[in-house]
Amino acid sequence: MPYEAGGRLGAERASKLSHIDVVNSPLVNKLIEEFEHPIDLESLGEINLENIPEDQKVFSHVFAVDGSIQHIDSGQGKVLRQMAFVKTALYRLDQNRLSKMDPFAPHPLAIRALMNESAMFHATVFPLRNIRLGQNSVYDSIREIIFESLNDPKLEDETFSIFETLKWLAYQKWDGKTNRSPSFQCPHCERDIEGLSYDHDKENCIHCGQEVYLSDMLGFHLEMGEDSAPGSVASSYMMIHETLFLFAGIRYLWQSGQRDLFDKCLFLKDGPLNLRSQYVKLIDPIRNFLKFAFEQGTIIYLCGQEKTGMFVDHLNLISRKLKPNTYFIPDNDYIRSHVQQRKAEEQYGYRTNYGNKLFVKIGDHHQMVIMIATGSYKNSKSKDDFIGFDRIVGTLKYFLSFRHENALVPIEMAHGVASLSTYPSAQIFRLFANL
Repeated sequence: MPYEAGGRLGAERASKLSHIDVVNSPLVNKLIEEFEHPIDLESLGEINLENIPEDQKVFSHVFAVDGSIQHIDSGQGKVLRQMAFVKTALYRLDQNRLSKMDPFAPHPLAIRALMNESAMFHATVFPLRNIRLGQNSVYDSIREIIFESLNDPKLEDETFSIFETLKWLAYQKWDGKTNRSPSFQCPHCERDIEGLSYDHDKENCIHCGQEVYLSDMLGFHLEMGEDSAPGSVASSYMMIHETLFLFAGIRYLWQSGQRDLFDKCLFLKDGPLNLRSQYVKLIDPIRNFLKFAFEQGTIIYLCGQEKTGMFVDHLNLISRKLKPNTYFIPDNDYIRSHVQQRKAEEQYGYRTNYGNKLFVKIGDHHQMVIMIATGSYKNSKSKDDFIGFDRIVGTLKYFLSFRHENALVPIEMAHGVASLSTYPSAQIFRLFANL
């Protein structure tokens, strides 16, 4: 690794001639020749294609959520300071208004009007290195910021509160019982806590007596050190907040007694329907709710679209096998063998997913990896394992965008509200943060 540039001297430059030894290596040349041979699609075996359901009732409202993150540092200098800005957005798309827009060249003013009237957003900032909140350490500063950010004053209305949604999921309030929150490790003494008492925002640890927040249950503190935090803390917060943003709308309809409206609404998430690492504590409550609602006769139409990653790469590989207006559901064996190409005793997504994946090709030009909620974990081989499968897959064609590759208009609009570009956002944030 080269030396980085400092306050006085420049960075170490890479050698212009060292690559000659690399390209002359027999081993390197042999491997390059192997790379030039693409994978034989026949080695993937038979792909069971099914036709996309037709004549499905179109959703009159689509709620889409997206997030964006921008890391800022102080640049050159002896003391490197870092912070991260996070923004998430929930966008409500009225299908009646969308049908009146030109899908190939929508008018910019029409798009702006839709965005202004139908979007909610949340923003916060995290100190990552050599910055802190008052006299607190970075560790305690971030814990406090997360707790306060989830109680965003802009979203403090209890009918659509993000923090109330966290409590609703953590305490599984829909079942009428006084459940404790999931257990977690105390951020002070690191001993296990059985969980906070029902409906509590905060409580004192039974071991050390110090105050812990319900947001500590999510486990952000497990990623941090005392005086610094990795950028993954901010991206993890964005992931959690996107999920809570989407379920805030679901909770609102459920608790307000307007459950008949679920039949008109599709909930779309930019990214997979999963949580990772220590944040999987919310997976079981989410699965339990989706299963409970389904058993009560209420279908929650919940879907996520993946834009990047190994599943998207695999879709590009097998796209020649997919026919227009068909879908393919990969089971655990297929995912482990052909997508991840590794062995594992545990079923794919057993701890992390609240939905399962499928590959969809709509028309001649749109193909995508989507996830649809399943309630309880299932190694899906049939569309019957998914909640609201026919209607979700059968109506995606009505939300296609031709502005970007394989795009869906609702997610595209949500991204327009949430996005923080490198330029000029980074420069603006740097000035704002006075770094």
